[in-house]
Amino acid sequence: MIIRILLVFSAFITGCAGPGQSRSPSTDPLPSWQSGPAKAAITAFIEDATTENRPGFIPSPERIAVFDNDGTLWAEQPVYFQLLFAIDRVRQLAPDHPEWNEEPALKAAIDGDMAALASSGKEGLLRVVTASHAGMTSDEFDAIARAWFAKAEHPTTGRPITSMVYQPMLELLEALREAGFKTYIVSGGGVDFIRAFAEEVYGIPPEQVIGSSLETEWDPTERAVVRTPKLGFIDDKAGKPVAIQRVIGRRPVMTVGNSDGDLQMMQWTAEGDGPRACIIIRHTDATREWAYDRDSSIGRLDEALTEASERGWTVVDMAEDWRTVFPDR
Repeated sequence: MIIRILLVFSAFITGCAGPGQSRSPSTDPLPSWQSGPAKAAITAFIEDATTENRPGFIPSPERIAVFDNDGTLWAEQPVYFQLLFAIDRVRQLAPDHPEWNEEPALKAAIDGDMAALASSGKEGLLRVVTASHAGMTSDEFDAIARAWFAKAEHPTTGRPITSMVYQPMLELLEALREAGFKTYIVSGGGVDFIRAFAEEVYGIPPEQVIGSSLETEWDPTERAVVRTPKLGFIDDKAGKPVAIQRVIGRRPVMTVGNSDGDLQMMQWTAEGDGPRACIIIRHTDATREWAYDRDSSIGRLDEALTEASERGWTVVDMAEDWRTVFPDR
């Protein structure tokens, strides 16, 4: 979907390092992961990739790991978080735009009628996104997004949106960077929305975030980059490998995702020469998070789950493989 969206953070749980910190070599780099096949496969891949003379050794410049965001690095239920941001923004702007009440999708957003908004389809959702994300400079959008992150709460858990990140994934990102990997986000969510929090939350700088985008243009009067209401690029499904090649210029050796929207990115990774790791986060924990896969309208995992079984990709069972899901607040 055009807006696979969102954000996060909190600090690592006691004993875990935050972005940029290091651990003792004797410390388990993935303490929130249960011992089992998934953890063993991931740690073995990292160890082999960084040990010369092993068949799985990967030269440092080629250690590229890409991660989906929604449902992979943080939660995506009951709706993508960027949609929550868009709705809040439309409501904030509505008093200055009485004409929006004549547009069904925008009126549904203003009224908080999620059923009516859903019935507006992709075109309606796109209209909500363009109305809330365009007509400002890139710096203004960044400031607006950061202000929203500072106060937004999850609609069902009541937790700050910034605490809906997955603790085990924070540990994996850090373990990879300590092993000389360069970590990227490749998301269907808005690139500038993710860039507003990714460095603080994930330790991933803005230049290592790839996502969907609106078209922008140079305003010579303001001397600024201005966001237009025209859709520029959708970084989902087949768009993901295209964007990786365009931005990074190297095929990843590790891809981590959670849905069919990540399948082509995984297929492209798997077809490369040498050692490769394709990892799927499967949402199986209805108690600590949500349980969904093949029949979900959000984060559907169907074709990719079948192909993972056929090709021996690593499937992380959230209920079985993670000791904890979210960080301590």
